[in-house]
Amino acid sequence: MKILVTGAAGFIGAALAQALLQQGHEVVGLDCINSYYDTRLKYARLDRAGIRQEDIRENRLVQSTLFPSYRFVKMDLTDRVGMQLLFAGEQPEAVVNLAAQAGVRYSLENPYAYVDSNVVGFLNVLECCRHHSCVRHLVFASSSSVYGLDEHVPYRETDMTDTPISLYAATKKSNELMAHAYSKLFSIPATGVRFFTVYGPWGRPDMAPFLFMRSILEGKPIRVFNHGQLSRDFTYIDDIVEGVTRILTQAPEGEVPFRVYNIGHSAPVPLMDFIGVIERVAGRKAVMQMEEMQPGDVYCTYADVSRLQRDFGYCPSVGIDEGIERFYRWFRDFYGYE
Repeated sequence: MKILVTGAAGFIGAALAQALLQQGHEVVGLDCINSYYDTRLKYARLDRAGIRQEDIRENRLVQSTLFPSYRFVKMDLTDRVGMQLLFAGEQPEAVVNLAAQAGVRYSLENPYAYVDSNVVGFLNVLECCRHHSCVRHLVFASSSSVYGLDEHVPYRETDMTDTPISLYAATKKSNELMAHAYSKLFSIPATGVRFFTVYGPWGRPDMAPFLFMRSILEGKPIRVFNHGQLSRDFTYIDDIVEGVTRILTQAPEGEVPFRVYNIGHSAPVPLMDFIGVIERVAGRKAVMQMEEMQPGDVYCTYADVSRLQRDFGYCPSVGIDEGIERFYRWFRDFYGYE
């Protein structure tokens, strides 16, 4: 199958592209490679798949030196003409939209970036799927943040999601609503995936696992919000990729071919326990700076994955101890820590 993966230089996108290539699919990767975080990490992820930084040019497909079935294009989702030309030329059979402006706290500082990328950009994806009947399945990234003020855990896909507490969450909820409308109006099979706190090797530098690991290794203070009284459903990257690849195999059907799935580990970890695992793995104690709750944060995330288990046999396999051990080994080697 020929699959377009947007956000292919990102954490999840790069890992998914690798998995799809190893399964024998043809992949076209797309990413604008913005500077929200260090682009050297993004280029390093691409390099693992044979996409060399020196070959990358705006709006031009680059052939992988490692995978004959992988090509990459640097392009922004908001480039309406470029996106239409890409779909017309490549005729993807499936699209996995992972490109987005990420980060809850950053949405308080730069809200326009979220609307441009997550709303306008996603509209362009939907329009391309609408006008190119080659696309048999659109899978798109949503987020656990859509559950907002819902205090009932574990979160189920049937729960109400109309109380977002960050602009990031609101844009992700809007993606679900937009995709549902296009599924109804134009019979586009679409599946939204609500990710829960993804971590692991090649992870995002703005997320807690990365920030905590670096600060602990360097003996610097870590910011512990709500005085550590938080829990997160930390989900290892391999389990996320496993869930998405399974979902890709079967497009929804019916009058409105649309569905939503949680992808999480379904085992929330108290923040202080999480810090303790990093301390043990790194062999160093954390210097903790206790702070109040941050705007846009929630107290607990907890995925009910029974729908994904029922439909696709999904079963997360990497626990927090093993996952942090793997992350630590990568982090130490990639950044040269002793």
